[in-house]
Amino acid sequence: MEIRLDIFFIILGAALVTFIPRVLPLMLLSRISIPDWGMRWLSYVPIAVMAALVAQELFVTDGKFAALSTNVELIAALPSFWVAVKTRSLLGTVVTGILALMLLRLLF
Repeated sequence: MEIRLDIFFIILGAALVTFIPRVLPLMLLSRISIPDWGMRWLSYVPIAVMAALVAQELFVTDGKFAALSTNVELIAALPSFWVAVKTRSLLGTVVTGILALMLLRLLF
C-alpha cells in the first residue's frame, strides 16, 4: 500500500483545522477570568443552539418553510413543549412527542 504525500498533507491539514478551533479557545479561556456578565451571556449559548436546531426541524421541509396546517411535527411538538415546561422531565417530553407524532400520523 502506497502512502501518497499529497493525501497525507490533506489529512494533516484537516486535522489541524479541526483541532485548532477546539483547543485554542480552551487554552486561552482557561488562563483568564470571565466577568459575571460574560458568564451569564455564555449560559444562553446551549439554549440558543438547541432552539435553532429544533426550529429548523419543525419549520423547514426540503429547504422551504413548511405550511403550518400540514406540519404534523409542529402539531406534535405543542403537547411535547407543554409537558417540558410543566414537568421539566426529558423522558416525559420525549414520550409525549413520540406518542403525539404516532397518533397524528395514524390519523392523517
